[in-house]
Amino acid sequence: MPDRETSAVETSTVKTITVVTPCYNEEQNVRDCWEAVKALFDGPLAGYRREHIFCDNASTDGTLAILREIAAADAGVRIIVNARNFGPLKNTYNGVMASSGDAVLLFLPADLQDPPELLPEFVALWEQGYDIVYGIRATREEGRVMRSLRHLYYRVLTSFSEVKVPPGVGDFQLVDRRVIDSMRRVRDGYPFMRMMTFECGGRAVGIPYTWRARRKGFSKNRMSSLIDQGLNGLVSFTTAPLRLALFVGFALATMSLVYAVTNLIIGLAFYQQLAEPGIMTLIVALFFFGGVQLFFMGVIGEYVLAIYGQVREKPVVFERERINFEAAPSSGRPMHGDPRGAAPPFDLH
Repeated sequence: MPDRETSAVETSTVKTITVVTPCYNEEQNVRDCWEAVKALFDGPLAGYRREHIFCDNASTDGTLAILREIAAADAGVRIIVNARNFGPLKNTYNGVMASSGDAVLLFLPADLQDPPELLPEFVALWEQGYDIVYGIRATREEGRVMRSLRHLYYRVLTSFSEVKVPPGVGDFQLVDRRVIDSMRRVRDGYPFMRMMTFECGGRAVGIPYTWRARRKGFSKNRMSSLIDQGLNGLVSFTTAPLRLALFVGFALATMSLVYAVTNLIIGLAFYQQLAEPGIMTLIVALFFFGGVQLFFMGVIGEYVLAIYGQVREKPVVFERERINFEAAPSSGRPMHGDPRGAAPPFDLH
């Protein structure tokens, strides 16, 4: 009898590490991802309970069938199946909100471009008292153009944001449960998670690594999605677009005034008739300032869309079903989070 009681106490004190993996048409990669994570918990992380959440964004290939097969044999794997494709940011955030771990790896891509072998080092730093252990993409195995564009974007984002985040930090972060609970209180219809964690605060430490090229398949994150995600980050965490509109508008107004005064002085000094020679200037100015106005109306429109998304207060995603969540260890924590998380699963058939 004492042995059983001791065993029960030991089991209850085992900490759970959650790994969240979003996926969409990743039938070539999900099994490799599962095996890589499982190997870590069979090896250097053997003293921790594993919760691996796969968030399927309504895949149209064999991804879900493979995940069902894995989940049937492994109770540590949980699956969230979305009713449709809600994009990578919302899909990942919903998985994080469904987690029950004492620490949560916010994002491990199915293609393993962010290296899972760093997780034991992340966990060791978390055990030392760090609330946020983040990876820094010091080197990227990708083309020069995309690498330069990403570098420029993150420089702008971190330079103009009140939330200070080192350049090169993505969602590859291990965060404490306290941070996750704080994130639940943020009312955001389009969460930009990589900076949200730093907004919640806490001790943070970074580990540089090489962001690897995809080995199998191709990325489903198209350029249009990257632009949308980038604009979301700028609108959510910086005032840079509006400040830029203000300064450029002031500069253009000043230039126009200087130009008008210069023409007036020339006309008075040389007694030239400026009406006819100035026609081309007026035409150019008309189209130029019209274009500038349309551009900044678009900037304001992005903020209006962000406000519109907030006031609607709809769930981040709608789920079709959840698999293996009923077998999750009881931790006294809500599985669904708050009303901004996923709606209760429903059957589309």
